[in-house]
Amino acid sequence: MQLTELDDHFTETSMKLLLCVTCLNPGDSFSTFNKENLIRLAHFYPNEFSIVDLMILGNQLATYIIDLCGGDEFSSIGCIASLAEKMVKRKKNVIFPLVYILIKLSLLLPVATAIMEIVFSAMHIVKSRLRNRMGDKWMNDSLVIYIEKDIFDKIDNEVIMKRFQNIKTQRE
Repeated sequence: MQLTELDDHFTETSMKLLLCVTCLNPGDSFSTFNKENLIRLAHFYPNEFSIVDLMILGNQLATYIIDLCGGDEFSSIGCIASLAEKMVKRKKNVIFPLVYILIKLSLLLPVATAIMEIVFSAMHIVKSRLRNRMGDKWMNDSLVIYIEKDIFDKIDNEVIMKRFQNIKTQRE
């Protein structure tokens, strides 16, 4: 039942991405660690990992899991955020830079997803049927104003009006 619900909410690519991210979970002495899935995760980020990086990543992952499971200092970690913190404290982010990039990207994923949800939700509000012929630039500007409305609320209306009046006089 849970798998069916997950399938309804996430695309196949999103599911693969989530399954790959779970391989970084440090819980249960890294029991979900899977080198192939983590390399697959790196493939989702071609701007971060070159072909050479992907080959090096395989070696780093193998050494990384041996190093972290060999000691007691990483055995009590329960989440990826704590893993990232402890890696920085122990300078493991310098030893395993590509693995650390994977961890950082995994931590950014929920934030990026939430921001995209906010943008799409705002887009449905801003681009209604009445404004359906809105151009991309105008829609982008309107979305920024709508999404960051708490920032724009601090700007005085007089300042905005003067700015638009200056633009109009410059065009003439």
